[in-house]
Amino acid sequence: MSFHTVLIANRGEIALRVIEACRELGLRSVCIYSEADAGMPYLRMADESVCVGPPEPAKSYLNIPAIVSAAELAEAGGIHPGYGFLAENPHFVEVCEEHGLTFIGPPKSVVELLGDKLAARETVAAAGVPVLPGEPAPEDPAGLLAAGERIGYPLMIKAVFGGGGRGMRRATNPDELVEKASAASEEAKAACGDRALYLEKSLAEPRHIEVQIIGDGEGSMVHLGERECSIQRRHQKLIEESPAPSLSDDVRDRLREAALWAARAVGYRNAGTVEFLLAPDGTFYFIEMNARIQVEHPVTEVVCDVNLIKEQILLAAGKRLSFAQDRVEPRGHGIECRLNAEDPKRDFLPSCGTVTIDQLPGGHGVRLDTALHSGMDVLPYYDSLVAKLVTWGSDREDARLRMAAALERFELSGIETTRDLLAAILARPEFKTGEYTTAFLERLLAG
Repeated sequence: MSFHTVLIANRGEIALRVIEACRELGLRSVCIYSEADAGMPYLRMADESVCVGPPEPAKSYLNIPAIVSAAELAEAGGIHPGYGFLAENPHFVEVCEEHGLTFIGPPKSVVELLGDKLAARETVAAAGVPVLPGEPAPEDPAGLLAAGERIGYPLMIKAVFGGGGRGMRRATNPDELVEKASAASEEAKAACGDRALYLEKSLAEPRHIEVQIIGDGEGSMVHLGERECSIQRRHQKLIEESPAPSLSDDVRDRLREAALWAARAVGYRNAGTVEFLLAPDGTFYFIEMNARIQVEHPVTEVVCDVNLIKEQILLAAGKRLSFAQDRVEPRGHGIECRLNAEDPKRDFLPSCGTVTIDQLPGGHGVRLDTALHSGMDVLPYYDSLVAKLVTWGSDREDARLRMAAALERFELSGIETTRDLLAAILARPEFKTGEYTTAFLERLLAG
């Protein structure tokens, strides 16, 4: 290995996953934490932990000088960013490289390219990957309206440097376009530091499907199947499953191949995800590529029997990919539910409080990724995700029934969660048949 100590620049369940992977590889782990997270039990699993600042993310988990200083003091050779925070920040990658630290992820050039959604679209389109009609959004209203006419309504307004639904709006007519572009621009500026927007044709009731890829930068690039991600609210995913249901073999094969084309076109290295929209007629279009490990990676792990975090670390350490495409044999079916500290009955208002764990699920085919513990304070500073529940089954119905039972056993008090909503989704006829689109949850919530 080119390094023996990994600094984990994240918190919660993903930090715990990286700690576990380091243990399995015989590597020393150092975990950063904010003052708010000082009592988290997973810190005791790391070989060392370092406080990098107060609770506010800007002063701790986004504090690049403090994180790099912690890495140097701990004599870390690698930095794993997890997801969120600095995971897709090209400046952070550059700073790591300048300080002789191995960033466990793709190189700066790739992170920079994929962070520019327009540049990424152009690059993959040149490689033959289908993209939706779209173009940069002019700042002046007249130019904006002319672009809208060229693309056609309805259309999506997106932040060029955004992600996770930030700066994203749907416009169905010229008046909406001008009004929503202004709001999207402000949101993009606040979230990403840049107002730049682009316009993209909006599909009617598409499915959102993503393909997990991983490559070593030495010629080996493989996919690990696809994930269905259409159960989402305001572009935030709630449930993912793999393989995607109700896909023809032809569409499935073409999606996976297009993902590999896209990854090769941008010179990808390490683990990443290529995201597509699938139209009702079976045509699909690239929308973006995520230069990090995804929140939903465990559902792929249980189906493909691959530890993606370990593979990430090995690849960053200069190892070749440990398996070829013919080794990837998805088995059975996996479903992942995101349990968020939110109250669906109050328009998903974040729920803070002191958690008491009454019961947690387990058993054959059940995986729970969480840093929860009784007495833990859920605070307003961080993402509302508190647990990821994954079930595996010999087929989709087996996994669905196992998830329904596991959700029933997930009992917390002190905070509200999305558990009951997730259970209701699993019981719906559309979910049972696997015939659902990104419009599913909106319809369900509308009653």
